[in-house]
Amino acid sequence: MVDETDKKQESGEAPQGAADDIMADWAQAMAEQSASETRAKQEDTEAAAAATTGAGVKPVPMPTLDDTTGKGSGNNLDMILDIPVTLSVELGRTKIQIRSLLQLAQGSVVELERLAGEPMDVLVNGYLIAQGEVVLVNDKFGIRLTDIVSPAERASRLRS
Repeated sequence: MVDETDKKQESGEAPQGAADDIMADWAQAMAEQSASETRAKQEDTEAAAAATTGAGVKPVPMPTLDDTTGKGSGNNLDMILDIPVTLSVELGRTKIQIRSLLQLAQGSVVELERLAGEPMDVLVNGYLIAQGEVVLVNDKFGIRLTDIVSPAERASRLRS
């Protein structure tokens, strides 16, 4: 007697038990994929909610640069000590018309608004930080600082 399973094997058909196993494997794989997609969507939703509400955000401690006690301020300023700045000394200013500017030649004298003997302005990156007087050191010009602008004044000038 020929069994039904033998006929299916001879005709190339899979036995019924094997087909059930394959379908069960597919069902399990589809369920795992569905669960994985559901978890991913849930994580995305939680991340979006955290981003909008600030949940899960941790503050990062930053060093302060305004240590007024004088102790330990060297450690805080170390990070900016190598930044180059432009220091310039301003003798005075004046406003002239372009016509007058074009007439200037070698030996011309331009009158400045500042009087002789007045202190010169010392600027760092265009901001007034001190005033001083011109000195001659080893055949080179220098400036002796006579008045330093207070930090409060410098800060107020930066804001305006």
